[in-house]
Amino acid sequence: MDTNEYIDLFNELDDFEQTDNFIHNDKRRERFPPRNPKKLPENVREFVHEQDDSRSNFKFTYQAARFEEWWLLDSLGGFYEHQWITDVLRRVKGGKEASVYQCRAGTAIKAELAAAKVYRPRSLRNLHKDGIYREGRADLDDQGRQIFEDGMLHAMEKKTEYGRELQHQSWIAYEFTTMLALHAAGADVPEPYTMAHNAILMGYVGDLDAAAPALCELSLDKSEAAPLFERTIRNIDTLLAHERIHGDLSAYNILYWEGDITLIDFPQVVSPKTNKHAFAIFQRDVDRICGYFAAQGVRTDAGRLAIELWTSRGYQLPSKDADAEKQNGVS
Repeated sequence: MDTNEYIDLFNELDDFEQTDNFIHNDKRRERFPPRNPKKLPENVREFVHEQDDSRSNFKFTYQAARFEEWWLLDSLGGFYEHQWITDVLRRVKGGKEASVYQCRAGTAIKAELAAAKVYRPRSLRNLHKDGIYREGRADLDDQGRQIFEDGMLHAMEKKTEYGRELQHQSWIAYEFTTMLALHAAGADVPEPYTMAHNAILMGYVGDLDAAAPALCELSLDKSEAAPLFERTIRNIDTLLAHERIHGDLSAYNILYWEGDITLIDFPQVVSPKTNKHAFAIFQRDVDRICGYFAAQGVRTDAGRLAIELWTSRGYQLPSKDADAEKQNGVS
């Protein structure tokens, strides 16, 4: 539309407002909104529809099953309302804990695409091993702030329905706040945009046609494997420098795209200072990474590397007896 057409359109819209009710208040008041909105001129209806960013207008391209559609509307509706996304294009990854969707980015994001990680409903998730990772972590609310309110803490301790919901939210908040810290530190992680009660919106790795594959899906040339191994170890060290251990790092949650890597999946992150299993968990991460790259032709001593990284950041190695006890809790 040119400027004159926009002026005419807004004049038309004004005709449907209640201006006359105030100018001629001695006359019968007109009904507003109109009894039948379909009587609006077609170009006006189209304009109003385009401006409607409420959840009720959130229709996406991805053809979801009925339950999944409800789940996405509930989880991503806020992102749509606040113009973070305009569409859900496809599901790019399904998992036991969460699924990831390729989304068309909205005006709030300076990118064409975004990735929405949507957690499965808490009732469908298996949380029996969460305790190993939660040890020593403060509980976070839906804004990523530490929870101090006695009633909330008591509910989580007693594992009431409300308490389990708070723990579920804290699990998601840990992933988001970790990504914020690591992205700011220059680590190879997706840019985190925003968080909702059941989802995280972040940078998308891939293009419109395909999402980036995980390293586990690829065989690397040795000339490429060696620098990618070094880069992965630098990322592990960056986490450790910011008092975080991934907790479940492997070739399954490192993405590869156009020669670069991106680490993903951080809800189970643990503190090297406050978790008694920390070194065992850290060592497992390093072992898995070294195992994958060994298959790609990069040989290294995983045990020695883990110790060197750990001690270089000022952390004490556990005693042999304590280490054996802690290893029993980490599989």
